[in-house]
Amino acid sequence: MRVKVSRKAHFNAAHRLYRPDWSAAQNQEVFGLCNNPNYHGHNYELIVSVTGEIDPVTGYVMDMKVLKDLIKSEVEEAFDHKNLNVEVHEFKTLNPTAENIAVVIFDKLKPHLDATMDLEVVLYETPRNYVTYSG
Repeated sequence: MRVKVSRKAHFNAAHRLYRPDWSAAQNQEVFGLCNNPNYHGHNYELIVSVTGEIDPVTGYVMDMKVLKDLIKSEVEEAFDHKNLNVEVHEFKTLNPTAENIAVVIFDKLKPHLDATMDLEVVLYETPRNYVTYSG
């Protein structure tokens, strides 16, 4: 029997959406206000879900404290109160859209999970705008 367990987390970060290979006009046309050269910030909400078999000994799919600590070390400490474009190496050459941030979070967490477990990352950039990535 496979069960999904989830943990919520959050982080605050600034970013700018732009492509250095595009003109200023094209960046403005495509990314609008998100292209502000002085950056802009979001209060990101994150839901990390792990699906797997229930361990017959512990009754857990995954110890939630382990998941909490993993999110803290791999996501919150790496992204919270950071300028994603400037301070997070994954975004030095990758546009930090919500879609790309969700994929980076997935890629940071997945290696720490048992290979039999499925991972899903839901990232809210605003209360109305969110993305889901599950590999």
